[in-house]
Amino acid sequence: MSETSKVVLVTGATGGIGSAVCLRLANSGYSLILAARDISKLQAACAALDRPGLPSHRWISVDMSSDASIASFSHELATDGTVLDGVVLMPPQMRPTGDCQPPADMWRQLFQSNFIGPLELLKSAISTMRPDPSQGRGAKIVIISAITSVQALGNYATSNVLRCAWLAQAKTLAFAMGERGIHVNTLSLGGTLTPDYVASIDLRATKAGVTFSERLAEETLNIPLRKYGRPEEVALAVEVLLSPFSDHMTGVNLLHDGGFTRAY
Repeated sequence: MSETSKVVLVTGATGGIGSAVCLRLANSGYSLILAARDISKLQAACAALDRPGLPSHRWISVDMSSDASIASFSHELATDGTVLDGVVLMPPQMRPTGDCQPPADMWRQLFQSNFIGPLELLKSAISTMRPDPSQGRGAKIVIISAITSVQALGNYATSNVLRCAWLAQAKTLAFAMGERGIHVNTLSLGGTLTPDYVASIDLRATKAGVTFSERLAEETLNIPLRKYGRPEEVALAVEVLLSPFSDHMTGVNLLHDGGFTRAY
């Protein structure tokens, strides 16, 4: 499969999952636009992805919690003539909380940074797409959600709400944009061994007085595959959803959770 002409925007591009996604897509010949907040990390990420004979990459800084930052991002994307073939949208992560009724200010902040802001960015990205189904040219959107989109977890009150919202939004967009040749699918992740998550497991192991391996084995007992996912596995799933594999798929949510979800 040759993807050398395809341009894909990746948000959250400097995080543990985003970095793996960018590396996989870059090595497969995609030309990437990396989006995240930290300019120095974006610059370093772009430099690390450069490969002789492969397409170049660039970055645009954006803060999902700031309307002004998103407007600036949208302006830059619109004025440089970019035509996007795909988007990998990763709304920011939410920390666990035992509070089932978070205060209103927290909800306002989280809806802005985890739903409203990313949705505005996605809107601007879609406006640059030029699919033509009659010529076999489509566009692919992959939204990274979480397992809380399909199964409520006790310590993730805010995630239970906002990740479900992304599944509903993706389904709505899939209905509205299918005729234009824009595919919108989601990927719901279970536990994934990003550097931050590995560090949190290590901390829990230390507090419990056990080894990292013992703690990991204990935490994954309720997962049929007895393991957490790896960022590289997520990156492969994203690439598949951007590929011809999904040419007759839209509005679909794929679980990437090792079998954790019990619902049909």
